[in-house]
Amino acid sequence: MKKLSILFSFLFLAALATAQSDYKAQNEGWLVKIEEAFNESKETGKPIMANFTGSDWCGWCHKLTDNVFSKAQFKDWAEDNVVLLELDFPRRKKLPEDIRQQNFSLQQAFQVRGYPTVWVFHMDKNEKGQFAIQALGRTGYTPTVDQFISGVDQMIARANKSE
Repeated sequence: MKKLSILFSFLFLAALATAQSDYKAQNEGWLVKIEEAFNESKETGKPIMANFTGSDWCGWCHKLTDNVFSKAQFKDWAEDNVVLLELDFPRRKKLPEDIRQQNFSLQQAFQVRGYPTVWVFHMDKNEKGQFAIQALGRTGYTPTVDQFISGVDQMIARANKSE
């Protein structure tokens, strides 16, 4: 898969990150703010794995959570390999405005049109204060933990080879 580079304004996301909200991810261990995911990724060197989901309406999203994200094998792998970011697009539940705007901006930047969509990427800030995203790959619903992990491991390995 071709690498995708995306730039968007750090000032916009910084403003969103400073807004305080108690909103938490549907799944334990997942972050909901891109700034927090960026900081953890920079600290650990792990790529960010962003799950674009519709938590209160998307059947395939529920299946992905039930079959993959809720399993101990996935959680153990994720802890060692990626920073987890949940970007939710509910229909009935209301998100805090800062989270809603952040998720919409990332949906537009990654051109997400269906759910679930999972992007794996590295982020950095350029000299102009903009985030630069190096996309490693994307996936969607995968029926088993082994298949999901294998696919993401391949994305990461391809990126490491090209560096």
